[in-house]
Amino acid sequence: MATSLPNLYSFPNTEALAKQLRPYVLRCQHAALARHNTFRVAVSGGSLPAVLAKALLADHNGSPEDTPQFSKWQIFFADERAVPLDDKDSNYLLLKDELLSKIPAELGAPTVHPIDEKHVHDDDTQALADAYQEDLMRSFAAKESVKLPIFDLILLGCGPDGHTCSLFPGHELLREKDAWVAPETNSPKPPPKRITLTLPVVTSASHIAFVATGGGKKEILKAIFDNEEGRSLPSALVNHGAGDKVSWFTDHPAVEGIAFPRRGSL
Repeated sequence: MATSLPNLYSFPNTEALAKQLRPYVLRCQHAALARHNTFRVAVSGGSLPAVLAKALLADHNGSPEDTPQFSKWQIFFADERAVPLDDKDSNYLLLKDELLSKIPAELGAPTVHPIDEKHVHDDDTQALADAYQEDLMRSFAAKESVKLPIFDLILLGCGPDGHTCSLFPGHELLREKDAWVAPETNSPKPPPKRITLTLPVVTSASHIAFVATGGGKKEILKAIFDNEEGRSLPSALVNHGAGDKVSWFTDHPAVEGIAFPRRGSL
Protein backbone atom coordinates (compact mmCIF):
# COMPACT_ATOMS: atom_id res chain seq x y z
CA MET A 1 0.00 0.00 0.00
CA ALA A 2 1.16 3.52 -0.75
CA THR A 3 2.19 5.73 2.15
CA SER A 4 1.39 9.00 0.35
CA LEU A 5 -2.06 10.53 -0.05
CA PRO A 6 -4.08 11.11 -3.21
CA ASN A 7 -4.59 14.60 -4.62
CA LEU A 8 -8.11 15.99 -4.38
CA TYR A 9 -8.94 18.92 -6.67
CA SER A 10 -12.27 20.72 -6.67
CA PHE A 11 -13.60 23.19 -9.25
CA PRO A 12 -16.77 25.31 -9.44
CA ASN A 13 -18.26 23.39 -12.38
CA THR A 14 -17.56 20.83 -15.10
CA GLU A 15 -16.26 23.48 -17.50
CA ALA A 16 -13.63 24.65 -15.01
CA LEU A 17 -12.77 21.02 -14.25
CA ALA A 18 -12.25 20.23 -17.94
CA LYS A 19 -9.93 23.23 -18.32
CA GLN A 20 -7.68 21.78 -15.61
CA LEU A 21 -8.00 18.18 -16.75
CA ARG A 22 -6.56 19.12 -20.14
CA PRO A 23 -3.07 20.24 -18.97
CA TYR A 24 -2.94 17.29 -16.56
CA VAL A 25 -3.59 14.77 -19.36
CA LEU A 26 -1.17 16.55 -21.69
CA ARG A 27 1.59 16.55 -19.07
CA CYS A 28 1.07 12.80 -18.75
CA GLN A 29 1.23 12.55 -22.54
CA HIS A 30 4.49 14.49 -22.83
CA ALA A 31 6.14 12.48 -20.06
CA ALA A 32 5.12 9.22 -21.73
CA LEU A 33 6.32 10.31 -25.16
CA ALA A 34 9.67 11.31 -23.67
CA ARG A 35 9.98 7.84 -22.08
CA HIS A 36 8.84 5.55 -24.89
CA ASN A 37 7.30 7.60 -27.73
CA THR A 38 3.80 6.27 -27.14
CA PHE A 39 1.02 7.23 -24.71
CA ARG A 40 -0.87 4.25 -23.30
CA VAL A 41 -4.16 5.28 -21.75
CA ALA A 42 -7.02 3.27 -20.26
CA VAL A 43 -10.46 4.90 -20.14
CA SER A 44 -13.68 3.95 -18.39
CA GLY A 45 -17.24 4.83 -19.37
CA GLY A 46 -20.06 6.73 -17.69
CA SER A 47 -19.78 10.52 -17.83
CA LEU A 48 -15.99 10.43 -18.25
CA PRO A 49 -15.77 10.39 -22.10
CA ALA A 50 -17.89 13.57 -22.34
CA VAL A 51 -15.69 15.41 -19.82
CA LEU A 52 -12.57 14.12 -21.57
CA ALA A 53 -13.86 15.41 -24.90
CA LYS A 54 -14.65 18.78 -23.37
CA ALA A 55 -11.06 18.92 -22.09
CA LEU A 56 -9.16 17.63 -25.12
CA LEU A 57 -11.20 19.10 -27.97
CA ALA A 58 -11.26 22.65 -26.58
CA ASP A 59 -9.59 25.41 -28.54
CA HIS A 60 -5.83 25.37 -27.96
CA ASN A 61 -3.02 27.84 -28.42
CA GLY A 62 -1.15 25.70 -30.94
CA SER A 63 1.92 25.19 -28.78
CA PRO A 64 3.38 21.67 -28.54
CA GLU A 65 2.69 21.68 -24.78
CA ASP A 66 -1.01 22.33 -25.40
CA THR A 67 -1.54 19.89 -28.26
CA PRO A 68 -2.78 16.29 -27.99
CA GLN A 69 -0.65 14.08 -30.24
CA PHE A 70 -3.41 11.54 -30.82
CA SER A 71 -1.42 9.62 -33.45
CA LYS A 72 0.83 8.43 -30.61
CA TRP A 73 -1.99 7.48 -28.27
CA GLN A 74 -2.96 3.87 -27.61
CA ILE A 75 -6.38 3.82 -25.97
CA PHE A 76 -7.54 0.80 -23.98
CA PHE A 77 -10.65 0.30 -21.88
CA ALA A 78 -10.41 0.08 -18.10
CA ASP A 79 -13.56 -1.99 -18.29
CA GLU A 80 -16.01 -2.95 -21.00
CA ARG A 81 -19.42 -4.50 -21.21
CA ALA A 82 -19.76 -7.86 -22.98
CA VAL A 83 -21.90 -6.39 -25.73
CA PRO A 84 -21.32 -5.70 -29.45
CA LEU A 85 -19.32 -2.55 -30.19
CA ASP A 86 -22.39 -0.82 -31.65
CA ASP A 87 -24.55 -1.59 -28.60
CA LYS A 88 -25.81 1.39 -26.57
CA ASP A 89 -24.13 -0.11 -23.46
CA SER A 90 -20.69 -0.32 -25.10
CA ASN A 91 -17.99 1.88 -23.56
CA TYR A 92 -16.26 1.80 -26.94
CA LEU A 93 -19.34 3.27 -28.64
CA LEU A 94 -19.61 5.92 -25.93
CA LEU A 95 -15.99 6.97 -26.38
CA LYS A 96 -16.37 6.89 -30.16
CA ASP A 97 -19.45 9.10 -30.09
CA GLU A 98 -18.15 11.56 -27.49
CA LEU A 99 -14.48 11.85 -28.46
CA LEU A 100 -13.01 9.67 -31.21
CA SER A 101 -15.39 10.74 -33.97
CA LYS A 102 -14.78 14.42 -33.17
CA ILE A 103 -10.97 14.53 -33.21
CA PRO A 104 -9.80 16.96 -35.93
CA ALA A 105 -7.76 15.25 -38.64
CA GLU A 106 -4.74 17.46 -38.04
CA LEU A 107 -4.38 16.05 -34.50
CA GLY A 108 -4.03 12.49 -35.80
CA ALA A 109 -5.98 9.36 -34.96
CA PRO A 110 -5.30 7.24 -31.87
CA THR A 111 -4.87 3.49 -31.97
CA VAL A 112 -7.91 2.10 -30.14
CA HIS A 113 -8.07 -1.36 -28.56
CA PRO A 114 -11.71 -2.52 -28.36
CA ILE A 115 -12.80 -5.95 -27.18
CA ASP A 116 -12.99 -8.88 -29.59
CA GLU A 117 -16.69 -9.17 -30.48
CA LYS A 118 -16.28 -12.82 -31.43
CA HIS A 119 -16.31 -13.80 -27.75
CA VAL A 120 -19.37 -11.64 -27.11
CA HIS A 121 -21.27 -13.63 -29.71
CA ASP A 122 -19.89 -16.87 -28.19
CA ASP A 123 -21.17 -15.69 -24.78
CA ASP A 124 -17.80 -16.58 -23.20
CA THR A 125 -16.82 -13.79 -20.79
CA GLN A 126 -13.66 -15.57 -19.65
CA ALA A 127 -12.48 -15.89 -23.25
CA LEU A 128 -13.31 -12.20 -23.76
CA ALA A 129 -11.12 -11.28 -20.77
CA ASP A 130 -8.33 -13.60 -21.90
CA ALA A 131 -8.34 -12.11 -25.40
CA TYR A 132 -8.13 -8.59 -24.01
CA GLN A 133 -5.26 -9.59 -21.73
CA GLU A 134 -3.46 -11.00 -24.78
CA ASP A 135 -3.94 -7.64 -26.50
CA LEU A 136 -2.31 -5.97 -23.48
CA MET A 137 0.55 -8.44 -23.62
CA ARG A 138 1.22 -7.57 -27.26
CA SER A 139 1.34 -3.87 -26.36
CA PHE A 140 3.25 -4.08 -23.08
CA ALA A 141 5.63 -6.98 -23.96
CA ALA A 142 5.30 -10.63 -23.04
CA LYS A 143 3.73 -11.32 -19.67
CA GLU A 144 6.65 -13.62 -18.81
CA SER A 145 8.95 -10.61 -18.71
CA VAL A 146 6.47 -8.01 -17.43
CA LYS A 147 4.65 -8.70 -14.18
CA LEU A 148 2.06 -5.99 -14.81
CA PRO A 149 1.35 -3.56 -17.63
CA ILE A 150 2.24 -0.01 -16.61
CA PHE A 151 -0.25 2.38 -18.14
CA ASP A 152 0.91 5.96 -18.55
CA LEU A 153 -2.54 7.14 -17.46
CA ILE A 154 -5.78 5.50 -16.35
CA LEU A 155 -8.91 7.66 -16.36
CA LEU A 156 -11.67 6.46 -14.07
CA GLY A 157 -15.11 7.27 -12.76
CA CYS A 158 -16.54 6.50 -9.34
CA GLY A 159 -19.99 4.97 -9.01
CA PRO A 160 -22.48 5.93 -6.27
CA ASP A 161 -21.54 2.68 -4.48
CA GLY A 162 -17.80 3.43 -4.71
CA HIS A 163 -17.12 1.03 -7.58
CA THR A 164 -14.62 1.86 -10.29
CA CYS A 165 -13.91 0.01 -13.54
CA SER A 166 -16.11 -3.05 -13.02
CA LEU A 167 -14.67 -3.66 -9.56
CA PHE A 168 -17.59 -3.66 -7.14
CA PRO A 169 -17.67 -3.42 -3.33
CA GLY A 170 -17.07 -6.70 -1.51
CA HIS A 171 -16.45 -8.64 -4.74
CA GLU A 172 -13.89 -11.43 -4.88
CA LEU A 173 -12.30 -9.76 -7.92
CA LEU A 174 -10.82 -7.17 -5.54
CA ARG A 175 -8.50 -9.94 -4.31
CA GLU A 176 -7.28 -10.96 -7.79
CA LYS A 177 -3.48 -10.73 -7.86
CA ASP A 178 -2.35 -12.49 -11.05
CA ALA A 179 -4.69 -11.72 -13.95
CA TRP A 180 -4.42 -8.42 -15.78
CA VAL A 181 -7.99 -8.58 -17.07
CA ALA A 182 -10.82 -10.44 -15.33
CA PRO A 183 -14.39 -11.36 -16.25
CA GLU A 184 -17.46 -10.26 -14.30
CA THR A 185 -20.57 -12.33 -15.02
CA ASN A 186 -22.96 -11.00 -12.37
CA SER A 187 -22.48 -7.26 -12.16
CA PRO A 188 -24.85 -5.58 -9.67
CA LYS A 189 -25.27 -2.90 -12.33
CA PRO A 190 -26.54 -3.96 -15.77
CA PRO A 191 -25.42 -5.29 -18.13
CA PRO A 192 -24.27 -8.22 -15.96
CA LYS A 193 -21.40 -9.50 -18.13
CA ARG A 194 -18.25 -7.38 -18.36
CA ILE A 195 -14.48 -7.46 -18.29
CA THR A 196 -12.29 -5.23 -16.15
CA LEU A 197 -8.70 -4.36 -15.44
CA THR A 198 -7.76 -5.79 -12.06
CA LEU A 199 -6.82 -3.70 -9.03
CA PRO A 200 -3.04 -4.39 -9.26
CA VAL A 201 -3.03 -3.17 -12.87
CA VAL A 202 -4.90 0.02 -11.94
CA THR A 203 -2.66 0.87 -8.99
CA SER A 204 0.51 0.17 -11.01
CA ALA A 205 -0.24 2.93 -13.53
CA SER A 206 2.09 5.92 -13.66
CA HIS A 207 -0.86 8.28 -13.20
CA ILE A 208 -4.49 7.67 -12.25
CA ALA A 209 -7.23 10.28 -12.51
CA PHE A 210 -10.79 10.03 -11.21
CA VAL A 211 -13.47 12.37 -12.51
CA ALA A 212 -16.47 12.68 -10.17
CA THR A 213 -19.08 15.43 -10.42
CA GLY A 214 -22.44 16.37 -9.00
CA GLY A 215 -24.03 16.48 -5.57
CA GLY A 216 -25.08 12.86 -5.97
CA LYS A 217 -21.46 11.83 -5.40
CA LYS A 218 -20.85 13.67 -2.12
CA GLU A 219 -21.98 10.86 0.22
CA ILE A 220 -19.80 8.21 -1.41
CA LEU A 221 -16.82 10.57 -1.70
CA LYS A 222 -17.16 11.43 1.99
CA ALA A 223 -17.08 7.69 2.75
CA ILE A 224 -14.02 7.22 0.53
CA PHE A 225 -12.03 10.16 1.88
CA ASP A 226 -13.25 10.69 5.46
CA ASN A 227 -14.68 7.49 6.89
CA GLU A 228 -12.86 4.42 8.13
CA GLU A 229 -15.65 2.13 6.90
CA GLY A 230 -15.15 3.46 3.38
CA ARG A 231 -11.58 2.17 3.14
CA SER A 232 -12.66 -1.14 1.61
CA LEU A 233 -14.55 0.48 -1.27
CA PRO A 234 -12.88 -0.14 -4.66
CA SER A 235 -12.19 3.55 -5.35
CA ALA A 236 -10.66 3.91 -1.88
CA LEU A 237 -8.49 0.84 -2.52
CA VAL A 238 -7.08 2.62 -5.56
CA ASN A 239 -6.28 5.62 -3.33
CA HIS A 240 -4.56 3.43 -0.75
CA GLY A 241 -2.70 1.38 -3.35
CA ALA A 242 -1.44 4.23 -5.51
CA GLY A 243 -1.25 7.23 -3.15
CA ASP A 244 -0.13 10.48 -4.75
CA LYS A 245 -0.18 8.92 -8.22
CA VAL A 246 -3.95 9.43 -7.90
CA SER A 247 -5.62 12.76 -8.69
CA TRP A 248 -9.33 13.35 -8.21
CA PHE A 249 -11.00 15.97 -10.41
CA THR A 250 -14.30 16.96 -8.81
CA ASP A 251 -16.72 19.85 -8.79
CA HIS A 252 -17.67 21.63 -5.58
CA PRO A 253 -21.06 19.88 -5.13
CA ALA A 254 -19.35 16.44 -5.20
CA VAL A 255 -17.06 17.26 -2.26
CA GLU A 256 -19.37 19.41 -0.16
CA GLY A 257 -18.77 18.68 3.53
CA ILE A 258 -15.67 16.55 2.96
CA ALA A 259 -12.88 17.17 5.49
CA PHE A 260 -10.04 15.68 3.40
CA PRO A 261 -7.83 18.59 2.28
CA ARG A 262 -8.34 19.82 -1.26
CA ARG A 263 -5.62 21.28 -3.44
CA GLY A 264 -6.34 24.64 -4.95
CA SER A 265 -4.45 24.09 -8.18
CA LEU A 266 -2.49 21.47 -10.06
